[in-house]
Amino acid sequence: MTNTRYIGVIAAAVLAVTAGAPGPAQAAEPGVRPVPAAADGTLAPGWRLTGEGTDRHLVWRSTAPVPMGDARVDFYAGDRLLGTPKPGKDGRTFRLDLQRQQSTGELTDLQVRSGGREVDAAGRTETPVGNRAALAARLPAKLQANSVDPGQPGAYATTTGAYTLDPVRLPGYPQPVEMQAVVVAPENAPGKRPLALFLHGRHVTCYQGDDTSDQWPCPEGSAPVPSYRGYLQDQRLLASQGYVTVSISANGINAQDGTVEDGGAQARSSLIRRHLADWADWSADPATAPEAVREAPAADLDRVLLVGHSRGGEGVNRAALDSLYPPPADQDGYHGPVGWHIRGTVLIGPTLFGQNPVADVPSATILPGCDGDVLDLQGEVYVDGTRGVSDGAALHSAVYMVGADHNFFNTEWTPGQAEAPAWDDFYDDPERPDAVCSPGTATRLTADQQHRAGSTYIAAAARLFLAGDDNARPLLDGSGTRAPSADPARVLTHAVGAARAGGFLPDDGIGVVGARLCSAIAPDRDTVCLDPAKPGLSPHFATWETANEVGRGAVALDWTAPGSPAAMTPAAPVSLDGAEELALRMIVPPNSTGTRLDVAVTDAAGQRAPLGEVTVDGLPGSARTASYWARELRVPLSAATAAGLDLRHITSLELTPRSDTGKVWLMDAWGWRAGTPAVREAALPRVDLGRTTVQEGDSGVRTYRVPVQVTGVGTGQVRVYVVQRNGTAVEQLVTVRPGGQDIDVPVEVTGNTRYSYGAEHNVVVKAVRGAVVGAHRGGISVEDDDPMPTFTVTPVADRVAEGQPLTWRLTLSEAADVGLGVTFATRPPADGAELSTRDVDPGWLASHADVEPGTDLPLSRVASLSLWTNVRQGGLTGELSVPTVTDEVAEPEESVRILFVDDSGQPQDGGAELTGTVLDAP
Repeated sequence: MTNTRYIGVIAAAVLAVTAGAPGPAQAAEPGVRPVPAAADGTLAPGWRLTGEGTDRHLVWRSTAPVPMGDARVDFYAGDRLLGTPKPGKDGRTFRLDLQRQQSTGELTDLQVRSGGREVDAAGRTETPVGNRAALAARLPAKLQANSVDPGQPGAYATTTGAYTLDPVRLPGYPQPVEMQAVVVAPENAPGKRPLALFLHGRHVTCYQGDDTSDQWPCPEGSAPVPSYRGYLQDQRLLASQGYVTVSISANGINAQDGTVEDGGAQARSSLIRRHLADWADWSADPATAPEAVREAPAADLDRVLLVGHSRGGEGVNRAALDSLYPPPADQDGYHGPVGWHIRGTVLIGPTLFGQNPVADVPSATILPGCDGDVLDLQGEVYVDGTRGVSDGAALHSAVYMVGADHNFFNTEWTPGQAEAPAWDDFYDDPERPDAVCSPGTATRLTADQQHRAGSTYIAAAARLFLAGDDNARPLLDGSGTRAPSADPARVLTHAVGAARAGGFLPDDGIGVVGARLCSAIAPDRDTVCLDPAKPGLSPHFATWETANEVGRGAVALDWTAPGSPAAMTPAAPVSLDGAEELALRMIVPPNSTGTRLDVAVTDAAGQRAPLGEVTVDGLPGSARTASYWARELRVPLSAATAAGLDLRHITSLELTPRSDTGKVWLMDAWGWRAGTPAVREAALPRVDLGRTTVQEGDSGVRTYRVPVQVTGVGTGQVRVYVVQRNGTAVEQLVTVRPGGQDIDVPVEVTGNTRYSYGAEHNVVVKAVRGAVVGAHRGGISVEDDDPMPTFTVTPVADRVAEGQPLTWRLTLSEAADVGLGVTFATRPPADGAELSTRDVDPGWLASHADVEPGTDLPLSRVASLSLWTNVRQGGLTGELSVPTVTDEVAEPEESVRILFVDDSGQPQDGGAELTGTVLDAP
């Protein structure tokens, strides 16, 4: 039998998955990895490549729904990021457009990752194999009470209203996005009042009973999930203290941002600024405002706080950036005047795919210790990523909340409080409870406790950033105080900025003796700070777009006996002039206690002064938490002053271990003094990368350049990474100026007439100093313009005795530059007995279907059974084989019918149809 059709795509691959975290899914046995791809290039269960012509996709299907969340689901080949697949409506299927794939070779070591961890076949993030033993979870010591408690309600009664405006269209989003909000404001508050705007994160958009979807507009019979109403507690607390608050809806973005390059950050910024523009108009002409706004006091748009949850956090960061440094018009959905001033941001479990925090806008980032969505707590980069970018006047605070999950800051994402279905994002396996995050443990917060603590620290940021009350600063800047309203939550903070002096930073210019300068992201274990093969994540070392990165790391100390000092010498002397204390941010392993070190400094004249001893304990942690997080420790500089050291020229920082054993990663050290300095935003250049799509062509070499826009004022430095096929990058430090062509990335495209995948040449950029970055990712996308080969299928052995394989040969019409193949499915034969699961090799069956061992079903009734064959790159033939087994049972002639199918499993008109027959062994 022969037939000719366009073929789908198949590449050699291995699915590396284990069991782990989020969502209400049922899991396979944790830690069990599927057998790697066989030598013939077959895919592990759950993976397939499909499509025809230019519509080619790498497809992965989970055995259980993957709850919609804020962390991105990405496909990797080893450590190389392939791209972000588009989720299917079933919540299980994810498709990556291979036209956007970076490599033109075969795919190997395929993985699904989310929030820095692999995702298993049941859609859960992994728990590392061999590290499931319960660790001793111990609450951090209770801190002393702060002089003010922002969690206490204020003197005002509050009023609540809502408004709905005409939807808006945003670039790249086919469906209009809603303009809907809930307003909570103080009653009878005099004068103009500061405005706090809330933006929720990425969640399911629609529901009907217990069913949810991510569609927009919502299908008939279903209702929008009111995620924007999930912060009413926070709004009421702020309103009672005199703030006007508004929480806006973004379901239309959530439903459409699945594959946009920035995860929806620019669209969320546009939506926020649309609302702020309306508030500015209403302030100028109150009669035009909706009733909910007219009933509120006038908003003071010179004092605006943005509060964003998860992807909403990244959205408010981008809105703050766009308000200071306007984005290119072709990328943005708002082009009007900026009639507001953003004084600070609060970011709750935020994403930061672009790693482009706004250095000159103060921020407080809440990091939930039991986050099962944004697992790596990448929001830490909102603190670390601001170092050295501008003048350092703005405070950037990290607020680590022990025992908090991702969802419960929003009541509409909290079971028992939400209108729509909701869940605890930290998946709890009753058979393997987590010592830190399983409900009922001493360290896990209840939903009410968590939300109360969140409200308190949002209010602390409002009090500091909008009201200018320095008494709230110790709650956010690492001074080690607590707000009693947040009890019993244990909330720890550290910070950079706020005019901290000097700075011992672990960069390439620092000299290190007796310790190791390590990298947050590195391709080898000798230079990386934390071995990725070991359990536990560090927010400071969250992965980014490349497998190697410059300028983000730590100084690592590891000792088995006390007394050997480690010294750090910066490239130029550090000034601690005017500082009261030296503040060190140090990571120690989770659950460790009593790590002790002496601290000393030396000046340019060679005078040395011991400053004192620090003791640091690890956070409560397990293999499923990102708990390698820096504690802020301070020692007074009075001893250095008394010894006559020149604090303007400190040349060395020395740490001497005093505990018997220990490990420490020093993130940085700064001169600290009390107070909150005024913030004056600098005029800086802004960099935005773009993308150009080109055709491969039939011959010759063409050179294209990655589109770059530099706007704004002045000059600054950015680091440009040109991503290679293996996931590493060639990097370069570049000085940029508005209108200049300082970033010049040429891409050569070689044309031919052999079919291949399209290729994507990616470039990413990060601010270093004196600059900001908007669109951090761009490049050249190459579309293959050659027709896919056709194929014929001929029988090799389609009538065999049991124990022999049924075999067919696939032959291509011409060779291709990639591995190609075809997918088949089984159907009942036209007549006679059908081959069953007991008639075929068990190992072959396990690699082609998700079926329990010993199952006895006709092959056509195994719903997950998928057959395929492939032709290697440059080859012309491949084989499809169904290995059979012998048994002692007398059976009639049995047959199998195999049809060529499309992506949805439906037979193709005129497609290949194969029949194989198996006879009893003689």
